[in-house]
Amino acid sequence: MHGSRLSTCTRRGLAAAVAAGALLTALTTATSASASTASTPVGGSKVVCSSQKPGLAPALSQDIANALHGREGASALAIYDRHTHTRCEFKAGTHFDSASVVKVTVLGALLRQAQEAHRGLTPHEMKLAKAMITKSDNASTSALWHQIGPAGIKRFLSLAGMRHTVPGAGGAWGLTQITAGDQLQLMQLLTTDNTVLTAASRGYALDLMHRVAPDQRWGVPAGAPATAAVHVKNGWLPRDTGGWRVNSVGTFTGSGHDYGMAVLSTGNHTMDYGVDTVEGTARVVHRDLTR
Repeated sequence: MHGSRLSTCTRRGLAAAVAAGALLTALTTATSASASTASTPVGGSKVVCSSQKPGLAPALSQDIANALHGREGASALAIYDRHTHTRCEFKAGTHFDSASVVKVTVLGALLRQAQEAHRGLTPHEMKLAKAMITKSDNASTSALWHQIGPAGIKRFLSLAGMRHTVPGAGGAWGLTQITAGDQLQLMQLLTTDNTVLTAASRGYALDLMHRVAPDQRWGVPAGAPATAAVHVKNGWLPRDTGGWRVNSVGTFTGSGHDYGMAVLSTGNHTMDYGVDTVEGTARVVHRDLTR
């Protein structure tokens, strides 16, 4: 780009970033002064919850801490519930290897690029996106990762307010450094009006997350109410050091539900152990939020 066109795009980008920042500030400060806060220690850190619903914050913080107590490795969690203005965090700023949960970020970046070019996704892009999300196909992810490029990924992260996410170097998208807080930010972005992704883009992403292959519907959907529409993306990755990375992010909407969560884990000796950690935590969250 050259001359005035660059300055115009820069101004537009800054305006979008400011608007996104205002939106995300509103999301993260949804709890009012009347909200109660509670914290419960576990593993040298604390589960901190706030809620406008009487008794919910202490119940959630205690139940999440109980679910995580004694589990090997390291975990992190972030949840929101719009109806009760509830938020919980546990090590929400700690970095974890993303594994395949980064694929939702890749999809968001693709959709944002298409919006900025004033076009829809091509049939080929739709084929890649569907395989990437519903089947967790790695080749499709690599193709889109390279097509979008580092600048496109970073631009989306900036607009989305995912300030603590560090894209993996080169083609190593699965080693993107993510936090539970940023992943929850993304789940909120997909489920509310905003300036980053249009309603059509958000609906497309959520539809794919709703149609993941049956054998990949584990993780945060465990214990979800039957009346909720479930949107999920999981990630699992064994490494030579630090054991299995097992992560799960999702949103739960419809029939009076409007909440989401991100649960990340590392240092698991098997994938199943990591899945158990994630699902044990998710079950108490669903139970307490829908009680």
